[in-house]
Amino acid sequence: MQLVVARIGRAHGIRGDVTVEVRTDEPELRLGPGAVLLTDPPSAGPLTVESGKVHSGRLLLRFEGVHDRNAAEALRNTLLIAEVDPAELPEEEDEYYDHQLVDLDVVLADGTEVGVITEISHLPSQDLLIVERPDGTELMIPFVEQIVTEIDLENQRAVIDPPPGLIDDRAEIASARDAEADDDGDSADAAASDDRAEEDDQA
Repeated sequence: MQLVVARIGRAHGIRGDVTVEVRTDEPELRLGPGAVLLTDPPSAGPLTVESGKVHSGRLLLRFEGVHDRNAAEALRNTLLIAEVDPAELPEEEDEYYDHQLVDLDVVLADGTEVGVITEISHLPSQDLLIVERPDGTELMIPFVEQIVTEIDLENQRAVIDPPPGLIDDRAEIASARDAEADDDGDSADAAASDDRAEEDDQA
């Protein structure tokens, strides 16, 4: 099974280093020295990782045979692809590979359908599940235990317990607008009543 594990960014320095946008939970395994990676476009690879280091919070890689800035810059936007055994599981309990999560149905605890996971976004602060709703819109669900309460691979579903506003924000906004409109209406009625009372007093 082939999985995209990173995207090459811009060149860094003059010795062939490149920044990479990591798309795997296990960069030390998938992008470690000696790793051989396929590429998209295929003409750019395969590439063998020669060395790697973290600089200012970003991963820098150097590939065998790429030892100057021009060669590094030529790889910009190339996707790095690893061959992964579909049956392989992460070493840590309650961890999952992206390919295990993509296409899972997302439901609430009572079984209400929310959508389908289409992508995992790996951010520095946390991972996000990108969920496509039945109407075609997208949700971003923080992949944390408090919200994603269960991953059921056997039944191909993820159970979530979202905080208020995470998946029903549009409904809340609509309700707020309705309430505001009601308040405005009540204010207008009150003002009209005051005006009538003032007229009666004058009469």
